Amino acid sequence: MGRAAVAAIVSLWIIPVSIIVNRIVPEPYMDEIFHIPQAQQYCVGNFRNWDPMITTPPGLYVLSLVHAAVLYPVLFLADQASLFSDTCSTVILRSTNCILAVLCSVLFYEIFTMWRPTLDDRRATLYSVILSLYPLHWFFTFLYYTDVASLAAVLSMHLASLKKNYWLSALLGAFAVSMRQTNIIWVLFIACSEVIGIVFSTQRNNARVGYLDSVSMEESQQIGSSYLGTASNLRKRKAIKVEDVAEDTVVASVSTSTCSAGLLDEIKVILSTSWSKKWEILITFSPFFMVLAAFLAFIWWNGSIVLGAKEAHSVSPHFAQLMYFGLISVLATAPVHFNMDGHADLLKSFWKNRPLSFILSFAAIIASFISIHFFSIAHPYLLADNRHYTFYLWRKVIMAHQFMKYLLVPIYVCSWFSLFSMLGRVKRKIWLMVYFIATAAVLVPAPLIEFRYYTIPFYFFMLNSHITNDRGWLLMGLLYLLVNIFTMGMFLFHPFRWDHEPGIQRFIW
Repeated sequence: MGRAAVAAIVSLWIIPVSIIVNRIVPEPYMDEIFHIPQAQQYCVGNFRNWDPMITTPPGLYVLSLVHAAVLYPVLFLADQASLFSDTCSTVILRSTNCILAVLCSVLFYEIFTMWRPTLDDRRATLYSVILSLYPLHWFFTFLYYTDVASLAAVLSMHLASLKKNYWLSALLGAFAVSMRQTNIIWVLFIACSEVIGIVFSTQRNNARVGYLDSVSMEESQQIGSSYLGTASNLRKRKAIKVEDVAEDTVVASVSTSTCSAGLLDEIKVILSTSWSKKWEILITFSPFFMVLAAFLAFIWWNGSIVLGAKEAHSVSPHFAQLMYFGLISVLATAPVHFNMDGHADLLKSFWKNRPLSFILSFAAIIASFISIHFFSIAHPYLLADNRHYTFYLWRKVIMAHQFMKYLLVPIYVCSWFSLFSMLGRVKRKIWLMVYFIATAAVLVPAPLIEFRYYTIPFYFFMLNSHITNDRGWLLMGLLYLLVNIFTMGMFLFHPFRWDHEPGIQRFIW
């Protein structure tokens, strides 16, 4: 078991499914009709040509160019490509994401083992393989979309930051932004997460030193009053034990106090410690500031965050996106969320922290009602395109009755409480706040409901929640497998036609 096993297992389904998809759907489909011709323009050296319908930067096309350059000598010797442009076929361009999907699975494994060193290889392998089956990620592995490349870049940035290589992390972050503009939010999120870690690590180390000093003084007083002949051996044995116990105790003490501390207390610690270490933080995280400055310069130069189709992708306050994300994330982890132990823990925590819990719940419900009523957007693409899950969910569920969208509000709120409950077991309250703000910053400006926009915040939830329920993980894997079989089956084997437009249409996420 290990990274090689993860890559091998994931390749076992990527290779055959990719062959089937390319055989049945050999021509570019949906958004591929924009991305593939643009990448092919790059392959012939035409870097000035740009399709005005493309909204994202050219990072994926540059990556595909490198991929084609690596494959060209092999294809040339095999007499499969006489010109370099021949290597930029639909099949080869799609294979870029297949390779990146394998890389993502390995990155899952690396992050699991880095973030959770007590996790054994068998579990890390299992969890990584199951995460690779997540339907939104799995499906777009086989098409030429930006999602898989964007995820690979963000995960690489995250892993580099965990290894404290901030220059590399920022460089990978800049590359992630070149895939999709909203990744600038995850660059800032990772930088903030690292600042939080540094600040509380400093506080924990200070507490540890103080605790050990007090224990050592007490111990020396006890030893001084004992018999001189046995003092030496006794001191050696007890010093080792006391140091070990003190180390464990102070970590537990600080950890417990941090978990029980309020959000305002943690904010005060962040502000005070950050100010005292301001120059160290500024220098350490200067690479991330450079990426942010470059991004702001791009917005100023471009006049917008998107490159093309600005009218259809204008920034709109779509707060209902947060409601949908919470529910979709809980449904995607249903085997873990919907169990009696989890509900019991959530209810105990809710009752223990009353009346604050009641106040927060009431405020969350009011905010959700306002979001649904005033900031719920029905994008023209959502209403007109019956090739997506969201089309049917909007018509058959959310708009099934005029009051249905309001009846779903308590479910949305409970979904977020469940997410916070799972993350709150291992993460600080200020981290939860930063995660929520980052997720909101990515989703709220998007007027169109696209479940694939939820992929990166979902993965950050999964990688940081420390779920150890093996049965739940296996059931999640089974759930993902069934959804993938259904969705891919509909896409490949149930095409249909529109009366108003020629060509074959296919069901897609």
